[in-house]
Amino acid sequence: MSDFNEISNFVWGTADLIRDKFKRGDYEEVILPFVVLRRLDSVLEPNNDDVREAYEQYGGELNEQALQEVLKDAADAPFYNYSEYTLETLLDEPSDIERNLKEYVHSFSPEMQEILDNFGFESTIEELAKHDLLYKVVKRFTQPEVDLHPDRVDNSTMGDIFEELIRRFNESLDENPGEHFTPREVVHLMAELAIEPDRDTFEENQILHVYDPCCGTGGMLTETEGRIKQINDDVEVWSFGQEVNPQTHAIAKSDMFIKGEDTTAANNISDGSTLAEDAFPDKQFDYMLANPPYGKDWKSDKEAVKKEYEQGWGGRFGAGLPAKDDGQFLFLQTMLSKMQDPDEGGSRVAFISNGSPLFTADPNISDSKNECSIRRWIIENDWIEAMIRLPDELFYNTKITTYVWVLSNDKPDERKEQIQLIDASGEEFWTLMDDNKGDKRKELTEDQIQNILKIYKKKDNTANSQIHSLREFGYRKVRIERPLRKNFRASEDRIEQIKDERAFQNLSGSKEGKQKQKAIIKMLHGIDDGLYKNRGGFEEIVDDAIEEAGLDLKKSVRGNIFNALGEKDPDAEIVRDSKGRPERDTDLSDYEYIPLEKDVRDYFEEEVQPYRPNAWINEDMTDPNDGELGKIGYEINFNRYFYNYESPRPLENIEKDIKRVKQQVVDMIQEVTE
Repeated sequence: MSDFNEISNFVWGTADLIRDKFKRGDYEEVILPFVVLRRLDSVLEPNNDDVREAYEQYGGELNEQALQEVLKDAADAPFYNYSEYTLETLLDEPSDIERNLKEYVHSFSPEMQEILDNFGFESTIEELAKHDLLYKVVKRFTQPEVDLHPDRVDNSTMGDIFEELIRRFNESLDENPGEHFTPREVVHLMAELAIEPDRDTFEENQILHVYDPCCGTGGMLTETEGRIKQINDDVEVWSFGQEVNPQTHAIAKSDMFIKGEDTTAANNISDGSTLAEDAFPDKQFDYMLANPPYGKDWKSDKEAVKKEYEQGWGGRFGAGLPAKDDGQFLFLQTMLSKMQDPDEGGSRVAFISNGSPLFTADPNISDSKNECSIRRWIIENDWIEAMIRLPDELFYNTKITTYVWVLSNDKPDERKEQIQLIDASGEEFWTLMDDNKGDKRKELTEDQIQNILKIYKKKDNTANSQIHSLREFGYRKVRIERPLRKNFRASEDRIEQIKDERAFQNLSGSKEGKQKQKAIIKMLHGIDDGLYKNRGGFEEIVDDAIEEAGLDLKKSVRGNIFNALGEKDPDAEIVRDSKGRPERDTDLSDYEYIPLEKDVRDYFEEEVQPYRPNAWINEDMTDPNDGELGKIGYEINFNRYFYNYESPRPLENIEKDIKRVKQQVVDMIQEVTE
């Protein structure tokens, strides 16, 4: 097999031919469809004569559908081209190359014409011809360096070529190159993790279904199928994917056409947004893999997503909606909605995320569902087998740390009610690349991938692996209240504040009410303006004044008086209600996150009350599922479990370094002044 870097570098050189006439952002509109065209041309080359003979013999006799089947048989492929031209023979007639190339493209089977249409290829041909570049570009793609015959370049390598080109296009524009694909070694790791427990159970004639809801160029599907076939070539693998980007969808679909025996494989690669319209709503899968975009908003799919959320568990998003600027959990929920029943073998999922889905959001006070409720749903269903922290600087578009989620709804007994955390971010798990690619400086070798798999399979507590029960990741968010303390004074400035109170303002709606407002102000001015640090004592004075003034006040207006005349004072006595219970200070309300394994009241007495002696638990805040105090949430914080304390250097060493740097500065100044 050929080195994909050599081919990618040569193809990328096409940019030198067109750079004076095409904008940098338009390079891919030229290069990508020509790569696809060259691949198709190479695949069909051995049977070109047979296809042309069949077309000449049956073209005027059979209906369109029958003719297509005959031509596919002649091509020995699920697609064909009956043109008298190939890319190479197009060069024989330079003056007619635009017309002949269009005729060549229109001679493909309808499915392939549709794929090329997704690139807007005909307008690209016209633009190249307009600038006298078409012949040069076609000639470049017929060079031996771009021999893309399957005997030389297999499907996996072809995917690498496409993805490397896409990375370069986007990198040159400072766009997000990693949104489209995942480094091949990470895909390899994910495929291994997905199929690992089942590798000894694959059988002859077994049919397995693999799915990727954001499949890009189809790399994860191709890699997973390849790994299964390496284990047992008699297993039949059906791949399904959906991709929102038209060009990458076209690449994935053309790849499926090339390696498929019929059009079924290609037709299983759907276009459009998975979040807005699921292409496989009633389909379930054995294996599902995905690397959705990190931190990408889903506002373009907002209406469709919310409509599905409103269906509750009848839709894909019953567990909740993440923040609008990050749709990772929407893709994961989609995958989990497609798990088949454990009695039918269950499903396994390998999913890449950044750190956000591991801990973002708390249990929502309003009971609306967010990332925390999604995490709770996943963990309490006991679907997570393992989570693996990968090295940073592993992806093309970001330096951040990423995580592989390994999920199954048919966990083996020894993994039930547990989650394995694997820290594969240390130096022993990655290798520095010779040449950086975007933000990617590190890669995983095959030995390092196997080391991670070994740790996963062994399932032990080691320096890089920890096993925890589900409840260890959970907590109860409990609201802690502290008493309100206020002093009171009927001073001029505080009396003026009552005019801003709502119930007092509402009195102005009638003549009688306005008179009552004046009477209240007058009554308050009659109270001495001494400072009271006890509401009870001040309340007696105000009540006596109200009675003496002959005022009949509603409870709300009376409350306005004490709101206006009171100010918070940490040295004042606690304000109590009519039943003698302390009122809470909303500004001092706080939350405690109490581990699920601890009793809430015991924790409060041991950890809270000694430091806040007048605090109490808000009994009204209970969990909607179990009705107990506090609301349950879960988070998975790798730093908490794998943190290694590094003591600071000795002070004498630091002092030596400071003196050395000072001397260097002095020496530099002397050199400049001499």
